[in-house]
Amino acid sequence: QVQVAESGGGFVQAGESLRLSCTASGMTFDDLTMGWFRQAPGKERELVSCVSRSGSNSLYGESVEGRFSISRDNAKSTLYLQMNSLVPEDTAMYYCAAVKNLGPWCYKSSYEYDYWGQGTQVTVSS
Repeated sequence: QVQVAESGGGFVQAGESLRLSCTASGMTFDDLTMGWFRQAPGKERELVSCVSRSGSNSLYGESVEGRFSISRDNAKSTLYLQMNSLVPEDTAMYYCAAVKNLGPWCYKSSYEYDYWGQGTQVTVSS
């Protein structure tokens, strides 16, 4: 069983930055495709970004492209999400997700991921 845990959320003003972190244990980290998803009240869960096991391939949701950056440090079993130029519409619970995948791609759909963290709240004030 893989345990996933996020950290780094908080309350910020519009235009500021935050970095989220996610650790995964219970499986070899570099066998895992990782993703960040978010869900705002009354809305469906959506992809923020995902990254392949090696870190060589990544995808971003349209609304965060150019502002957010995903990365991973396999030696530290840690996934990161650098969020810049935050806007109130980024306010949501952010979830880290993992799935064992030995291919060089990541998945856009939340249904592909087997392991989820509890989430970390990001609130952006105008």
